[in-house]
Amino acid sequence: MSEPLTERQQQVLDFIHGHHREHGVSPSLREIQAHFGLASPFGIKRHVDALTQKGALRRLDGKARGLLPQSHPRRGALAEIPLYGTIPAGLPTAAEQEPDSYVSVDTISLGVRPNAKLFALRVRGDSMVNASILDGDIVFLTPREAREQDIVAALIDGESTLKRYLVQRGRPFLRAENPRYPDLVPATELFIQGVMVGLLRTHA
Repeated sequence: MSEPLTERQQQVLDFIHGHHREHGVSPSLREIQAHFGLASPFGIKRHVDALTQKGALRRLDGKARGLLPQSHPRRGALAEIPLYGTIPAGLPTAAEQEPDSYVSVDTISLGVRPNAKLFALRVRGDSMVNASILDGDIVFLTPREAREQDIVAALIDGESTLKRYLVQRGRPFLRAENPRYPDLVPATELFIQGVMVGLLRTHA
C-alpha cells in the first residue's frame, strides 16, 4: 500500500473487511455511517475515497455494495461474482437482470478457471442440509450442462430451486438432500440454470 492509513481509515477498512467476511458482501455507505454513529454520510465517503486512492479498497461504479476490500496476499484471481438474491425464491432468468450485490471470491479456491462465468445465490430453506448447504449460505454456480449427481439451480415447471440432479430410466429429476422433501419430477420443463461449484458460509 503506497500511503499509511489514518486511525479512522483503518477502522473503516477493518469494518468493511469484517462485514465482508461475515456476510459475503461489503457494507453500504449507509451501513458504515450507522456503525460509526455519524449523522452524515459525507465523512464516511471521504474516508472511503481516501482508502480507494491508497489502494486499500476498490469500488464498482453504481453499486450500493460495490466496495471491494483488496486481499493481501492473493492466492489466485479475485473475482467479483454477481449475487442475484435467494433461491428458491428468485433466480435470474434474464441475463440483463441487475444483481443485488457482488461477492469477492478467489476463483482458485473454487477450483474454476479465472475467466469462468459465475453467479451467486443465497440459499433459503433446509432442503439441502445433508449436503452441508444451510439456510443463508451463498452458493456459486456456473452455467454449463449438468452431469448426474451435480447440485444445480434449476427452473422446474416455472419454479426455481436448488437440488441434486439425477437421471432414472433416461428421465431427469431433482432430489433434495433432506428426507422430508419429495423428489421433483418435471411435468413439462426442467431447465438447468447453473451447476454449483462452491459455497460460502456467511454465519457460524
